[in-house]
Order: sequence, then C-alpha cells, then structure tokens
Amino acid sequence: MNKVHFFIIITIFLFFSCNKRNTTTEKTSGEINTISVLVDDQLWKGEIGDSIRNKLASSVIGLPQEEPLFTINQYPIKLLEGFVVNSRNSIVIKKEAVSRFEIKKNEFASPQNVFYISGKSTSEIIDTIEKHSPEIIQIMRQTEITENQRIIDTSLIKNERIAKKFKIALHIPKGYNSVLTRKKFMWLKKEITGGSNSILIYQIPINKIEYHPNSSVIGNIIKMRDSIGKLYIHGTERHSKMITEQAYSPYFFNTKLDGKITYETKGTWEMKNDFMSGPFINYVILDYNKGRIIVLEGFCYAPSKKKRDLMFELESIIKSVKFLKNK
Repeated sequence: MNKVHFFIIITIFLFFSCNKRNTTTEKTSGEINTISVLVDDQLWKGEIGDSIRNKLASSVIGLPQEEPLFTINQYPIKLLEGFVVNSRNSIVIKKEAVSRFEIKKNEFASPQNVFYISGKSTSEIIDTIEKHSPEIIQIMRQTEITENQRIIDTSLIKNERIAKKFKIALHIPKGYNSVLTRKKFMWLKKEITGGSNSILIYQIPINKIEYHPNSSVIGNIIKMRDSIGKLYIHGTERHSKMITEQAYSPYFFNTKLDGKITYETKGTWEMKNDFMSGPFINYVILDYNKGRIIVLEGFCYAPSKKKRDLMFELESIIKSVKFLKNK
C-alpha cells in the first residue's frame, strides 16, 4: 500500500469516527434540581459567587421552611470538561477579555443546558448574571420538569378511570393509589417514609372562580379549596378539616396548561382542629369548551423531610395533563 492510499484510508476513518462521535448523544445524569457551577474558587468566594447564590439558591416560594431553588455544586474551572459533559445544567463563568452570555443546548449530552458567562471585570460578570438569571432559571426549571416527567413515565399506573371521569390524561407514577372517589372528585395518595404525597382531581362549574360577585380570583380559589377540604380531607382528630393556612396569603400566578388559561396558586395548608400542615400547589384550569373548571392540586405531609423535591414531583405530574378530545 503506497502513502497516498494510506492517507486516504486514514482520512476516511477519521471522518466517520468524528461523525459518529458527533451524532452519538450521551445521557446526562445527576439529581433533580441540582446544577454545576464551574468558576475559579477566588471568584466563587467573592461577589460573583454571592450573586449566583442569591439568584439560583434563593428560597422556593410556598414552602413552610426555607429550601433553595437549586442545589449548587461548585467546581474549579480546570475541571470544566468532565463535569459539563455529565450535568444537565451547568454554568461556566470566566474572567476574560471578551464579554458574552451564551446558551448551548445538548452540547455534550442530552438533555443539557450549558450557560457561558464571561466579562472583563467582576462588575461586568455580575451585571450579566443579574440580567439573564430569570431566563436561566426558567430554562433550567423546564428541563428539570421534563426530566422528572421522563422518570415518571417509566413506571406509570393505568389511569383509565381518570380519563373516563374527567376526560383528561395525567401521567401518574406507581405508588399513587386512589383513596377516595366521588362523582366529580378523586384523591390519589403515595405513602412515603414519615408522610405522604397527594394529588386531588376535581371538576367545578366555570362560573365558580371568575364570576363570583364581590370577590377576587384568589379569594374564590381559597374558598374553593377550603370547601373541598371540609368535604373530603380530614385529619385524625374529630371535626378536623384541611384549610388554606390563614396566617399567610398564597402566591398567585397566571399560566397555561395544555394551552388553556390556568391559575396557579402556591402556599401552605393546615388541618383545622389538628396539628398537621404542609405545602400545596393548585392549578385551576379553565375549560371553556366544556363549560367547566378542572382543578389539579398536589400537597404533601412530611413533617421531618425537606419538601422541595416532593412538591416538584407533584408539579411535574400535574403539568403532564392533556385534555382528551371528544370521540
């Protein structure tokens, strides 16, 4: 074999090897709501680290105790390659002559977000972090919800009863069992060590929230929750019932689920005449096509546990909702 033929063979081999490597996507790893920040220790211990922690490790709203939005693992920049390849969400921060903010999707694995932030000075980097942190949080949270839904989808329970009763599809993992069913109400519960996770599904007329006279939307949602608690959610003590905690007003947001106008409420519940309490997340979905409201709520009771990831599981389940078309 002459040198020309050898060179051609090597070139073809390298071409296909590189092409195969570029099209082979590894799966990312890591716990839910955990991110990697790659930045030199000197910057991490100063104002830049403070800015990252203030934004990405701020307290999750609606929980009874303070828990960070994300668990942050910091690594020196020299470890860039290994950690970025494996992490779903990474932020790479450098001091360098070129200022930039760049997002790269699935650069080394999938699903993956790598955020590159650089600047000539500390203040320039902090300005970039402050400006883009809402976008960073939104992208990372959506990635984590999608990943959580993927995990859930590997062990789904059959939900024909939900589809038949409410004309919706909901991805519910094994471990959740029906503990109470009524004509337009269903309560699913999963027992965990030291507590439980619950999902409520129920239907009410469309005019019960928006058009109730002399009351706000959030006020009507609280009344709705408390009436459902009085009917169905009771503690161990006599005359106990679940109510929206009276000491703190819930957080309220407008959003959409499956393309439908939705009111999102986050807060804490308590058991009146009992000593139980915990966080809840409630979605009021306006289904104008059928003249009804579908309510999906998740709440947990876990007095000795951290609750961020328990509530995140419930949020991921609820956000999998799809409205079924009439046949």
